[in-house]
Order: sequence, then structure tokens, then C-alpha cells
Amino acid sequence: MSGTQKGLQFIKQVVEASVKTRCFESVLNKVKVITGGNGQCVCEMIVTEDDQNRGGTLHGGMTATLVDAVSTWALLTSDKQVAGVSVDMGISYMKAAKVGEEILIDAKTLRVGNRLAFLTVDITRKADGTLLAQGKHTKFIGS
Repeated sequence: MSGTQKGLQFIKQVVEASVKTRCFESVLNKVKVITGGNGQCVCEMIVTEDDQNRGGTLHGGMTATLVDAVSTWALLTSDKQVAGVSVDMGISYMKAAKVGEEILIDAKTLRVGNRLAFLTVDITRKADGTLLAQGKHTKFIGS
């Protein structure tokens, strides 16, 4: 089994365990891991009524949760294999995702240093590739 296949299998196990636990992360129960490994993770999800804001589109808090979680899963497959602790996260919201639309969440580890890891996440509409939101996530990973 290649490193990428092992990374993908590992991410799927982490996600499955996370969403089954009775905690906040259970909001991620509709997220499906498509590929991952070597510091990357790509997931997909269909936006449901449970994920919407009052305007009927994907809630900004859910978008932030997706950036946080999927970038952490990507980081878990980097050489250090640690989840880290968030120290900074920023999100640019560009377009809305409507209920029923399928989105892709593509997280990449940009750099892993001794103490900090830097990640980026693009959330796109699967049907046409439109960029909906982009997140940057910095995590503390060492003492």
C-alpha cells in the first residue's frame, strides 16, 4: 500500500471516529473523504437544511468548521502526524452554497515547521468549480 493510500485510509478512520462521538464534531457527519495523504485532504458534502443560515445558504460557522476540521485532517497526514492547536484562522467568503448543492473542501499543508504548521483550504461548488470560500489556518504543533 502506497503512502497516499495509507494516508487516505488513516483520514477516513479519524473522520469516522470523530463524527460518531457525541460532540460538536458530529456536525461533520455528512462529510465524505475523497482523497488524502501527504499533507492533503479532499472531502465533499451536500449542503442540507441543517447546514443553512436564515438566508437558506451554507452557514458561515459551518464553513469555518469545515476549514478547521479538513485542514486538521490534512495535517494529520504530514510527516509529523499531529493535529496541533489552532492559533489563527481566517476565511474569505466569496459566494454562497445553496441547500442541495454539493461542495468540495480541498485542504493542503503549505509548511510544517518546528512549532507551527500553515494550511490552506479551498471550498468550491462541485458542479462548476466556483470558489465559494478560502481559509487559511495556522496551528501550533510543537513546544
